[in-house]
Amino acid sequence: MPPEPLPLVFVFRSRAKDEKPQADKPVNFSKQPRDPQAPKGRPTPKRSEAQSQRRSVAHTPTNRKDAAKRSREERRQALERQRQALASGDERYLPARDKGPVRRFARDWVDSRFNVAEFFLPLAIVILVLSVVRVPALQNIALLLWAVVIVLIVLDAAVSGFRLKKRLKERFPDGNPRGAVAYALMRSLQMRRLRLPKPQVKRGERP
Repeated sequence: MPPEPLPLVFVFRSRAKDEKPQADKPVNFSKQPRDPQAPKGRPTPKRSEAQSQRRSVAHTPTNRKDAAKRSREERRQALERQRQALASGDERYLPARDKGPVRRFARDWVDSRFNVAEFFLPLAIVILVLSVVRVPALQNIALLLWAVVIVLIVLDAAVSGFRLKKRLKERFPDGNPRGAVAYALMRSLQMRRLRLPKPQVKRGERP
């Protein structure tokens, strides 16, 4: 049987009507890959991240007065952390002059032994009392004690510096011990209970 002729309306109908529904589709101009789990085309931030972002925006100073106030508060907090670190020996918040394994070893080496210089203050008080007494014999003893104490402090500092330098070379052959000996000798001049950072080792304990 011969095929039936198609109606003229079907042959000459406009293509614009057929393509019109496709033109109504939204076009995505974003070049970033779309996250299938995110309805807006990007990963939804976590709640903790969103809260931290809101807090940072809320705490951002808007004028010079707020900025100065915030700077003072941050400085106060830093000083408080440093004070606590000096008492506990926490390396994270110690001052720059006390940081590092070399300085820590120098502190522990000084704190583990007796130093003549740390008894200078109580000896100086005794000598001062003897020197003000109007007894020639006691005044002569005071002058002699001054000389003995000074000589002992100098000798002890010289021996301690030599021994500490040797230990530092053995313990840190590739380190930089510059200034560590002077740092330790200055610490040895202080009484043990007044030293900062606080001693972390006992007398006689090997660092």
